[in-house]
Amino acid sequence: MINRVVLVGRLTRDPEMKYTQSGIAVTRFTLACDRPFTGQDGKREADFIDCTVWRKQAENVAQYLKKGSLAGVEGRLQISSYEDKEGQRRYRAEVVADSVRFLESKKDGASASQTTPLKQEAPAGFGADPFASGGNSIDIDESDLPW
Repeated sequence: MINRVVLVGRLTRDPEMKYTQSGIAVTRFTLACDRPFTGQDGKREADFIDCTVWRKQAENVAQYLKKGSLAGVEGRLQISSYEDKEGQRRYRAEVVADSVRFLESKKDGASASQTTPLKQEAPAGFGADPFASGGNSIDIDESDLPW
């Protein structure tokens, strides 16, 4: 089975790091990820996704990322459940990160809120038709199509 999540977004608050009783660092933060479309009011909506990272990466996230930092997260979706004060079963979804990438660099001692994005250019041919350079056409009988 595959359980893989890849996110890019901005931290909604400073990360919170704690240590377990056995001395393992764990950091929690929330990532705001814009949706690829706008609402009827013309504004872009976002999803707020809780993330957890462990060990050395947890320490690095807590040290270098702040509210507003742009980060990439790769990991897995984990659903946990608990019972609230009224005895109701509640569920919580979070991404347990395998990798957190810092997608901005600090510019000569600037604060985290004044970071400069890294220049990223699309590779040559990005977005081009991958089948345009040749190959044989495929004959498909319309009765084979599911619609």
